[in-house]
Amino acid sequence: MNLNQFRPSGWLPLPLALLIAVVALASAASAERKEKVLYSFQGIPDGAVPAGGVAFDQQGNLYGATTNGGASNCQSLFDCGTVFELSPPAKKGDPWVETVLYIFKGVPSKDGASPFGGLVIDGSGNLYGTTGYGGAGTCLQSGTNVGCGTVYELSPPEQKGEAWTETVLHSFKGDKDGELAWGGLLFDGAGNLYGATEFGGGYGVCNAPYYQHCGTIFEVSPPKQKGGQWTEKVLYSFRGGKDGANPNGGLVFDNKGAIYGATEYGGSTTRCPGTYFSGCGTVFKLVPANKKGHSWTEDMVHSFTNGADGGGPNGGLIFDAKGSIYGTAGSGGTHLDGVVFRLTLSTGNHWMETVLYNFTQLSDGGEPNSGLTLDRLGNLYGTALGGTSFRGVVFRLKIPTRGRYWAFATLYNFNGSTDGHWPEARVVSDAAGNLYGTTLGGGTGTECTNGCGTVFEVSP
Repeated sequence: MNLNQFRPSGWLPLPLALLIAVVALASAASAERKEKVLYSFQGIPDGAVPAGGVAFDQQGNLYGATTNGGASNCQSLFDCGTVFELSPPAKKGDPWVETVLYIFKGVPSKDGASPFGGLVIDGSGNLYGTTGYGGAGTCLQSGTNVGCGTVYELSPPEQKGEAWTETVLHSFKGDKDGELAWGGLLFDGAGNLYGATEFGGGYGVCNAPYYQHCGTIFEVSPPKQKGGQWTEKVLYSFRGGKDGANPNGGLVFDNKGAIYGATEYGGSTTRCPGTYFSGCGTVFKLVPANKKGHSWTEDMVHSFTNGADGGGPNGGLIFDAKGSIYGTAGSGGTHLDGVVFRLTLSTGNHWMETVLYNFTQLSDGGEPNSGLTLDRLGNLYGTALGGTSFRGVVFRLKIPTRGRYWAFATLYNFNGSTDGHWPEARVVSDAAGNLYGTTLGGGTGTECTNGCGTVFEVSP
């Protein structure tokens, strides 16, 4: 399985020489936990390559989406993908049960194809997500219309056991509208949804001729009257220069209603070390319009300019109780293997960046491509590629009790067989401190070259 196919804006693997060189470096601390595969995807019809992690409902069920699998007759760049539910066992020792809630059909049905992000759940149990392709828009790849992507809703049936209902809330059109929705969605208090598209927006040349323009942040608003249409509005279109390029989702609100996110590239017009792209990425802030009819405005929180402080920041930023921002960057840092960073607002309304950890690509992993999870004590949890078997890790950064150095520990090293490999999504935790996440490959599925992916639990 080639990870490049899931990162159309240009994920670059580490060169072999670098992999050999890092073997001579010291490894990070280990605090191994137990890992259990809750479900191994089989490809068709249950899905493959889970995207964006999993989300809990109030009953303890897990929900997620897969980029691939589902049906083999999909008019898209991949199989069309699925939305799934995992239900915990009725008694201890029994397996978790997977239910396929929906199989996407692709361009002919205009329902969407290939989700590249996770799900959010409202109070009524409705699920919301995005697809990178499909829908009613026309976006071409090699002369074939694969669609521009969608925002969709899945509603549970009135009677248990009946089919869930999918509704396309918006079909992206490309060009000045978005193209290739990436990452999960964000709710506000009024029920509006916010997200990002890696391309589209009408400005810049970021991956031509394959994809047009440099990405958008959008809002999708529910109808004022029941049965009406949802409406979409592009809040900001990136130009690909100092303002950033290719936003990758995982947005977050501050307490004043501003939106924060990351762009994988841009921030400067010079080439980012170790890549072929301009700029090492940004963390940005979008401020709501202060008058009706006015536009949202972008403020630059941090620009990763030379790679030393990180490059290619991922979506999935989080705030702590003091208002500091935490995130990961998949490249850059001391060893060019990525970093965990913190942004703190200082006097003069200026954000200061601190690199909390530099990955080495040894047992600690490297290239963290997921957001972070914060526990009640202030410790950080995440996933990264690399590791002892180069199949990925789950890690923890423990908040310092004195001094300023965070203690890094590898909680689990994937071995790349039935336990899964390539974790690229944020983990979620339950009340007992167990962590739940997904891997792109591995597991027992035989329809995929390197396994079809898993949902896993890592327990203390």
